[in-house]
Amino acid sequence: MKFTDFSKYKVGRADELKGTDRMTYRALEMLPGLLSWGTILGAIIASYFIPLYAAIFIIAFDLYWFLKTIYLSLHLRHNWKRTLYNMNLNWAEMLNNLKYEHIYHMVILPFYKEGTDVLETAISSLIKAKVNRKRVIVVLAAEERAGLEAKERAESLIRKYAPQFGHFIITIHPKDQPGELAGKGSNISYACEEARLRVLDTQKILYKDVIVSAFDIDTIVYPQYFSCLTWNFLTHPNPYRTSFQPVPFYNNNIWKAPALSRVVAFSGTFWQMIQQERPERLATFSSHAVSFQTLYEVGYWQKNMVSEDSRIFWNCYLAFDGNYDVVPMSYPVSMDAALAPKFWQTLKNVYKQQRRWTWGVENVPYILFGFIKHPRISLSKKLKMTFVQLEGFWSLATNPIMIFLLGWLPVVIGHGAFRASLLSYNLPIITRDIMAVTMLGLVMSAIISMSLLPKMPKGIKGIQKVWMALQWVFVPITITIFGAIPGLDAQTRLLLGKYMGFWVTPKHR
Repeated sequence: MKFTDFSKYKVGRADELKGTDRMTYRALEMLPGLLSWGTILGAIIASYFIPLYAAIFIIAFDLYWFLKTIYLSLHLRHNWKRTLYNMNLNWAEMLNNLKYEHIYHMVILPFYKEGTDVLETAISSLIKAKVNRKRVIVVLAAEERAGLEAKERAESLIRKYAPQFGHFIITIHPKDQPGELAGKGSNISYACEEARLRVLDTQKILYKDVIVSAFDIDTIVYPQYFSCLTWNFLTHPNPYRTSFQPVPFYNNNIWKAPALSRVVAFSGTFWQMIQQERPERLATFSSHAVSFQTLYEVGYWQKNMVSEDSRIFWNCYLAFDGNYDVVPMSYPVSMDAALAPKFWQTLKNVYKQQRRWTWGVENVPYILFGFIKHPRISLSKKLKMTFVQLEGFWSLATNPIMIFLLGWLPVVIGHGAFRASLLSYNLPIITRDIMAVTMLGLVMSAIISMSLLPKMPKGIKGIQKVWMALQWVFVPITITIFGAIPGLDAQTRLLLGKYMGFWVTPKHR
C-alpha cells in the first residue's frame, strides 16, 4: 500500500490490512508493550543475577527522574502563569484590531445517556460566553443506540435553547454501521457531515470561515474561550494546517470527588499544561478545535478506533506531509473529574478512564506505519516524532513502577557478595533521599491546584480546603495505580491484540 492511499485509508488496527502491511502493522502494535515489559522484567532479572549493575542503574534512573521532575515542574509553573495571564486578558478587545466578523463557531456536543443537567450545563456555558451567538452553530449529537429517551431529551433542549443561537441542530448517529466502532469518533464525524449538509451548504457558509470545537458533553467553556480561539486562529500564519488546544481543567465537580480522584484529575490537567509549554510534543486531546476546511479535507475524525481526539492530529500530520501542528491556547475549558455514588466505584471509574486515555498508545503503530509509507516527511522529523511517542508511553508505563516498586529489588533478591557490600546498604538510603527531594515538588502542585479551584459550593465545609492541599501525599499511589498500571494494561492488550472498545465515563455531580 502506498502512502497516497494511506491518507484516505484510516487504519484502526492490524486486522484491517492484508499481507505484509498487516504483519508490519501488527509488529508495530506489539512494540510499546515489548519495550515496557522488557524494561520491567529486565530490572527484575538484573536485580537477581547482576545486582551490582542493577543497583547502579536504579541510582542513575532515580537521578534521571529527579532532573526530569525539575524540568517538568518548570514547564508547569510557566504555563500556570501563562494560563492565569490569558484568563485575565480582554480577548474581545484584542480582536478589535482584526477582521473577525466572518468567523463562525461550530460546537459539537456528543452525548450518550448523560442526564439533562449535564447537557444543560454545557449549553448554558455557551450562552454565557462572550461571543456573537448568531454565529454559533450548536450540534447536539445523540446516539441511536442510546434509545428513544436520548432523542426526546435532545428535542426538549432544542425547543428550549435553539432561539439563543444562530443554528441549533440535532443529529442521531445510526447504530451498528459497517467499519465503525461505537464511540465519540464515529458520532462526531457523522454529526459534522450532517452539519455541513444541513447548515453550511444550505446557508452557503464558507468552510474556511468555520472553526469546529469538538467537545465532550461535560465541557464547560470559560467566558472568553471563543474570543481567545478566534484570535489564535486569525493570527496564525497557517490556521488551516493547525489545531487549537485549550487546557482541560477537570474541576466541574472537584469539590464532591474523593481525594484520589481529585489528584488524578489535577495530574491530568498539569500534564496538559506541561505539554502546552512543549508544543513540539503536543497533540490534540479531549476537547479541541480545528478548521472545518481541514476536517473536510481529511474526512473528519476516524470512526474505527477509540482515541479519535489525538488521532485527528496524526491524520492531518500524515495527510499534510508533516506540515501540521497544534497551537497551545493556554486558556481553559472545564470538565468533570471521575465520580460515582460510591467510593470504590469512583476508583474503578478512574482506572477505566485512565486506561481509555492511555489506550492512545494505539496511535504509535499508526504513526510509525505512516512514517514507513510516507516518502515526503523528512527523516529527522520521523526520528524525532518516533522517539517522542515511544519515550512518552514507555515512561508512563514504567517509570513509577521502577521508582516506587522495583527500586529496592537488588537488596531484596540480590545474592552473593552484593548483599554484604556498602552499595547494598546504601541503596535504600540513596533512593529514599532522592525521592524525598523530588517529592518537594508536590508543594508547588498543591499551590497551583488551589489556585485553579472553582468557587466552593454551599454545604462544603471549610476544612475541605486543607484536604485539597494535603491530598498530594497520594501522588506515589496515583501515578502508579492510576497511571503506570492502566498504561501497562493498555499496552499489554495492544501487544496481545486484545483491542479495546470505547468506554463512556459516567457523569455524576
